[in-house]
Amino acid sequence: MIDCIFCKIIKKEIPADKIYEDKNVLAFLDIMPINEGHTLVISKKHYEDFLTTDEETLKNLIIAVKKITKAVLKAVNAEGFNLGLNNKRVAGQLIPHVHFHIIPRFKRDGLKHWSGKKYKENESKLIASKIKSFL
Repeated sequence: MIDCIFCKIIKKEIPADKIYEDKNVLAFLDIMPINEGHTLVISKKHYEDFLTTDEETLKNLIIAVKKITKAVLKAVNAEGFNLGLNNKRVAGQLIPHVHFHIIPRFKRDGLKHWSGKKYKENESKLIASKIKSFL
């Protein structure tokens, strides 16, 4: 059996501040929020990450994310939001169960965005070609 904290929340073995639930999806407040209203939206079926999740589950998740995001923004009077999905530990995924983060944003909330890098000459064409070869 999988020892997953999100699966335990789904089974009501661990409490959570739930804000939405249907037969496929559960949403609850993050216990370490970036901003008030920071919400996690998870699949009720366990998938380790985005790439292992079947397409029907992803459809259910993203439809729920849109609905929940509208409610979160109104509830906390947010001026915008970030939608995040970290995939694998190296990318910041701490719980190996597919989930989206809805992060309400406010002016001067202190959250910084990542900075970009520049490609070397012709490097972007090479990378684009490599990616296309795997599609």
